[in-house]
Amino acid sequence: MYQPRLATQEDMPRVYELIKELAEFEKEPDAVEVTVEQLVEDGYGEQPKFVCFVVDVNDKVEGIAMIYPRYSSWKGEVIHLEDLIVSQALRGKGLGTILLDEVVKYGKQKGVKRISWDVLDWNEPAIKFYEKKGANVMRDWDIVQMDEQAIDNYINKL
Repeated sequence: MYQPRLATQEDMPRVYELIKELAEFEKEPDAVEVTVEQLVEDGYGEQPKFVCFVVDVNDKVEGIAMIYPRYSSWKGEVIHLEDLIVSQALRGKGLGTILLDEVVKYGKQKGVKRISWDVLDWNEPAIKFYEKKGANVMRDWDIVQMDEQAIDNYINKL
């Protein structure tokens, strides 16, 4: 059985590779702007912005779960699961379950009232996986975002 662990700074190059792999899977290969250096700085600086769990297979990181704290005006402290990634070659081997288990245990330990994340509506295997684990896939909500250009446009109109 594989054991999850907290990622280290030294894992960030492989974490970055898996982030890029996910972006390609999600048909957004050019959307990743973060760098390995930024992951190290943001995850291991004085005020870490995220927590990352990893699972190794044959001494190589093959799965990650990246989370960060949020605050809900209805619930209080919650956690957002930004990414749950398993290398394409090892999907279906239980690594996703191991990582999700670790995230849920971490959230319980922290006393959060909710763990939330997004899933693409066409990613049926992921949706089925999450529903099987007891998650509520809320199909009546839309994700709203402003990218850097939209932020600049908004500010320029003020």
